[in-house]
Amino acid sequence: MLVSHGSRAAALVACGALLLAGAACGTGKSEEATTTPQVRLYGTDGNMTNAYAAELKERADLIDGMKGTTPLTPLPEAFKSRLRSVYPKLGDYLYSAEAYDAVVITALATQLAGSTKPAEIAKQIVGVTNNGQRCEKAVDCLKLARSGQDIEYRGVSLNRAGFTDAGEPATASYATLTFGDRKIDDGKTEFVGAGDESAASTKNPPRPYRQRGGKVPSAPLVLGGLLPHTGDLALAYPPLAAGAALGIKDVNAAGGVLGEPVVWLDGDDGTNPDVAKSTVAKHVRNGAHVIIGAGASGISRTVLPDVVAAGRVLFSPSNTDAGLTSVEDKGLYFRTAPPDSLQGRALADVILRDGPHKIVVVARKDSYGEGLQENVRAELERAGIGSDRVRLLTYEPPADAKAPPLDFTAGAREVKEYGADAVLVIGFAESAQVIRALADSGVQIQH
Repeated sequence: MLVSHGSRAAALVACGALLLAGAACGTGKSEEATTTPQVRLYGTDGNMTNAYAAELKERADLIDGMKGTTPLTPLPEAFKSRLRSVYPKLGDYLYSAEAYDAVVITALATQLAGSTKPAEIAKQIVGVTNNGQRCEKAVDCLKLARSGQDIEYRGVSLNRAGFTDAGEPATASYATLTFGDRKIDDGKTEFVGAGDESAASTKNPPRPYRQRGGKVPSAPLVLGGLLPHTGDLALAYPPLAAGAALGIKDVNAAGGVLGEPVVWLDGDDGTNPDVAKSTVAKHVRNGAHVIIGAGASGISRTVLPDVVAAGRVLFSPSNTDAGLTSVEDKGLYFRTAPPDSLQGRALADVILRDGPHKIVVVARKDSYGEGLQENVRAELERAGIGSDRVRLLTYEPPADAKAPPLDFTAGAREVKEYGADAVLVIGFAESAQVIRALADSGVQIQH
């Protein structure tokens, strides 16, 4: 049972009255409850969504008050409405703008390359976002590209600066989200910028192709989806799918690419290496030039060698593992999501605002979880939080949907014995079991 400040004050007044009357006040379990620290919960882009509450079912109230960060630009209502027009049941918008921009940037790069050869498309992707004629709508950008004009695309998520030489955003916008009444309380959402505009690439891409007639022989451009229909990250699928679908719709409404409508081949990454590898192989056989995905950073790491060996481009809207910045990719990997080196700073700031004394960072054991965990630890240390005040825990996520649910009982016991008053949970849908275990172990979660 949680003890509020108000109820505790009332209890002290009542106890004082009893003492004046010569009676004794109890010092058993009630005293223990007042000295046990209450724990504030924090989350990240993998679980700060409305769909996450559904993972806790009848215990969704456990996350009321949970705060966290996610890469998110303030989205215009008109854009949200257009997303819902292609995906009517959309409840979250996480990475929808990044998915939209990944599709549009790919289309523009292909038009400027004058070819659907993946290597030629890759050479244009960074340049599409830097040092050209500024444009924001697919129809206007495609018109400029067809005339052979260098362009500087500024879309929904990519609106401050372009890509770095590594093919990722130089800057990012993060939202601080808060759960209330079993869903994200939009009234408490705050936005903060991160990154450095001067990090954007200044290299010139190859000379743009000028289309003088109808369709080009290598058309149409074929995009293969590698998004999490299923698996631990399936809660992020609807906004990713909606963003990609809207991007395809806008590009084709604007006349397509190289005189032909863009073709979309759907595909599941399963948040599972085996499923993702099978999907990539299928896309390669079916002639996909660019693969949009994967959803999770660890899955992209797994399939990237296959994609590179096949000479295709991998373009993710949602990978945030900072290690992917320097991954060996032969210039064929790109992302519209910012690296976690930026999110780590935003998360540390959110946690430190509440003045915690002991912090536990729980992460799923993969490149995303452990990478972001280390970024947060480093930022906390930079802010003066000593190693004696931070504890790092990891867990093995279930291999697939048929595996037993995550058992975090031992970890929850360790959190309680440590006396943490702040717990950051870095994970996907499976991380709901971490919160269940904390509550079941007697950790007092502050709402």
